[in-house]
Amino acid sequence: MKDLPAGCPVNSASSSLQPVASGDRIAVLDILRGAALLGILLMNMEAFSGPLDLAFTGIDVRWQGIDYWADAFVYVFVQGKFFTLFSLLFGAGFAVMVQRAETAGREFTPFYLRRSAGLMLIGLCHALLVWSGDILVLYALASLPLLACREAPRSWLPWMGVIVYLGGAAMMLLLGAMVSLATPQDAQQMLVDAQQSIARERMVYGHGNWIQACIQRLHEFGSSMGALLITGPAVLGMFLIGSGLAGSGALAAPERHPRLFAALRWVALPLGLLVTVLGVAWKPYLAPGAYDLGVTSAMALVMIGALPMCLGYLAWIVQWRARLGWLAPVGRMALTHYLGQSLLCTWVFYHHGLGYFDVMPRSVQLLFAVLLFAAQVALSHAWLRRFRFGPMEWLWRAMTYRQWPPMRREAGRG
Repeated sequence: MKDLPAGCPVNSASSSLQPVASGDRIAVLDILRGAALLGILLMNMEAFSGPLDLAFTGIDVRWQGIDYWADAFVYVFVQGKFFTLFSLLFGAGFAVMVQRAETAGREFTPFYLRRSAGLMLIGLCHALLVWSGDILVLYALASLPLLACREAPRSWLPWMGVIVYLGGAAMMLLLGAMVSLATPQDAQQMLVDAQQSIARERMVYGHGNWIQACIQRLHEFGSSMGALLITGPAVLGMFLIGSGLAGSGALAAPERHPRLFAALRWVALPLGLLVTVLGVAWKPYLAPGAYDLGVTSAMALVMIGALPMCLGYLAWIVQWRARLGWLAPVGRMALTHYLGQSLLCTWVFYHHGLGYFDVMPRSVQLLFAVLLFAAQVALSHAWLRRFRFGPMEWLWRAMTYRQWPPMRREAGRG
């Protein structure tokens, strides 16, 4: 395969603020999105196939043999790393859109607010009707303070992002300190409540119908809003880091920043892995409902380690971008495939579908994820030979630009 171009610099935007055609895209961003989508699927598969509350318990003691090691692999090398990469790329897209708007001489804020509102609507439908592990609502909410940072000096953005991201880890430690001050009776009640929540998920998703599942998702959606004090800063921090990287031209022309990417590959990634391993070694298993200071300290270490690991992964993907060009089409359809993963997996695992809830071994889950992603790659290549956008990308653009973009390739440029 011939080398793919890194893409046009972010300041070489088209003259009008219109939906971006394939020829105007930064190719490496699509490759990175494709890689991030695989990591998110590997992470989410446990939450699709069983109770959501059991998907974030570290290395689960219920697994044995190869299933235990599969769970350990995901916890150490995947969980929290590709979610942050996906968030970083959202921020990078923001920087590209800002520069396109400035070059076109168009007002950016109304356009961006429509884009965020469209994402919020899609996310709410996903969270309430399909799967409660949605990240799109969080992205839509975090996109608003990102807009407020638009005028910040570009060189400040990555450092602002790191500080905001670490604020999420600090909130996690504060939570642990507060729980550690609770009475033994209150701490025990938290454990009981967590087990009751898991049992309710098993009953509804493993034996209930779609209406009952929607009611359960509504309950879980309300509960998830309480986690925004931790997840919100993490996502916003990655938005800011991505915006800074894209605004500097590092992603559009990585060959001009060799020292940066070398440092991310050979310093950030090993350092992040070391911090992550320390957190995992301290508390390999995180019991549901146990949020004392010892547990949240281990969780904070894993969260802190995820940031440099994410940046290291990014640098290696950029380094290998010429060989990973086959990921670009799936990256261009990332929203469609993210939602498609939820639709297919809830149909396979939930009772209102095929009903394989809470029965698939951990190692088989990973194999299933890889096969599903391979099918999505093939579908992306076939789809984009005929169409300019994925179905959900097309709908999101229609919401954003208040017009129906041409879908078929022969109907418009790109």
